[in-house]
Amino acid sequence: MTMHINQQTDILAVIDVQNDFLPGGALGVKDGELIIPVINHLLTHRFQRSFATQDWHLKNHISFAKNHLGAKPYDEIELPYGRQTLWPSHAIENTFGAELSSDLQQQYFHMILRKGWHQHIDSYSAFYENDQITSTGLMGWLQHIGIKRIFFTGLAEDFCVAYSAQDAVKAGFETYIIQDATKPVNLPTPNGKTTADLQREKLHFLNVNYIHSSEILSFN
Repeated sequence: MTMHINQQTDILAVIDVQNDFLPGGALGVKDGELIIPVINHLLTHRFQRSFATQDWHLKNHISFAKNHLGAKPYDEIELPYGRQTLWPSHAIENTFGAELSSDLQQQYFHMILRKGWHQHIDSYSAFYENDQITSTGLMGWLQHIGIKRIFFTGLAEDFCVAYSAQDAVKAGFETYIIQDATKPVNLPTPNGKTTADLQREKLHFLNVNYIHSSEILSFN
């Protein structure tokens, strides 16, 4: 598949490319740094519209394992909005770990959206908190500027990227994940598959398109 970008109705989404999600960070994704040159090339040579998201948590955030007595990272607990994976503390507001990578060409972002700042609700998706009710405001902004297609990149493929893509489809956007511009956490699951396996199956069923950055043609 090769495709031309419509500079008025297409947008590049750069999800959570933050220091804590890069190797050496509190919740580093293996090989996460390898996606940054790809994203920068897309920002400078393919897309004229883009936005980034930034996880932004309080120290006592409900998703941190240390805030639950006896819990360990990657345990799951039941919360009023459903099952919640517990994580190592990460992306704490106003810390180095929460900053977007300095290697990103951040000057090209039209908007940076902070998510997960409510203490009692985690937020994987760029569109909704994990209760699937509390909106981040992203949908209204995208609709206001006339976006029709969203191309997702960033970290991690099987959590914040996947949940954002899922909500994008539900909102009526034509949705793409650029495979060489994202990396998964790849946690094991009880059925022997990884979280990346399960999310890819779900997103294929929802008609999310998986493409390579080389399939996106340069704009004039």
